[in-house]
Amino acid sequence: VQLQASGGGLVQAGGSLRLSCEVSGLIFGGYAMGWFRQAPGKEREFVAAISRSGGRTWYADPVKGRFTISRDNAKNTVYLRMNSLKPEDTAVYYCAASSAVEMMSRPDIYHFWGQGTQVTVSS
Repeated sequence: VQLQASGGGLVQAGGSLRLSCEVSGLIFGGYAMGWFRQAPGKEREFVAAISRSGGRTWYADPVKGRFTISRDNAKNTVYLRMNSLKPEDTAVYYCAASSAVEMMSRPDIYHFWGQGTQVTVSS
């Protein structure tokens, strides 16, 4: 199983980025997908999640209204559109796959993780 995250980079505050995570080695439509992030010196934290069909989404409070998670099951890919970025969004962003249907903010329910992509927001 491989989860390949991409799309990170350096952006000014107020800017936008779209992260992608392409998944291989599992039946993509059978897994909910999540995005987490980890800033230096901090614990990994939940950002957003999406159900298997894409019909349900979950967001952490700090990103509600700014970030949008989506998926394309035909392309085995999950996306995270990030708008109005802030310096505090700076972190390594990880995608993850889970067979769970609830409690999507808990990292321990995710079975597979990608390698992470760096997002840096300058002030």
